Amino acid sequence: MKIICIGRNYLAHIKELDNDLPKEPMFFMKPETALLPAGEPFPYPDFSKEVHYETELVLHICKSGRNIAESQAFEYYDALTVGIDFTARDLQSQCKAKGHPWEIAKAFDYSAPMGSFKKISALKNPSDISFGMKLNGEWKQQGHSRDMIFSFDRIISHVSCFVTLQEGDLVFTGTPQGVGEVHVGDVLELFLEGEMVFGLEVV
Repeated sequence: MKIICIGRNYLAHIKELDNDLPKEPMFFMKPETALLPAGEPFPYPDFSKEVHYETELVLHICKSGRNIAESQAFEYYDALTVGIDFTARDLQSQCKAKGHPWEIAKAFDYSAPMGSFKKISALKNPSDISFGMKLNGEWKQQGHSRDMIFSFDRIISHVSCFVTLQEGDLVFTGTPQGVGEVHVGDVLELFLEGEMVFGLEVV
């Protein structure tokens, strides 16, 4: 199982970090050890002094495939949830300045917590999925899938040109605006279509 993460997929988020607009989906990967066991708190890593949350819709891959046509991509995912792409922003900035890969800032242990999955067929409007995150009871991020630069199907098709997708893989689809820093003691609550799918504490 692998975790594929899409970067820079919401225009407002690109602007808030002063990044360039991508012409095609850009992706990186996290290992399976980035998953956080359900019900466990997020342990603040000792190698960073600036960890940020990035709230994202996460797709569950239900069928293996390679070089998937965009018109058939919907057959390869069946459920989604909301997750957090925790990012050591200070390390990421150092990596970007040196032209180095981002793995130490993105792929560290427990950097990809997520809620329970919901079948896409059970959603009221699969073409416009709402999600968000509250930090200590206050809304910090709220997004809609309609605002993505690259759709689910475009993402699946593009990634599968380079990496074979396998059943059980997970795809983080990018974060909307409102990313920010977390501190020890913070409580995060994630929502899908107005329903809380999980919460966690930073320790």
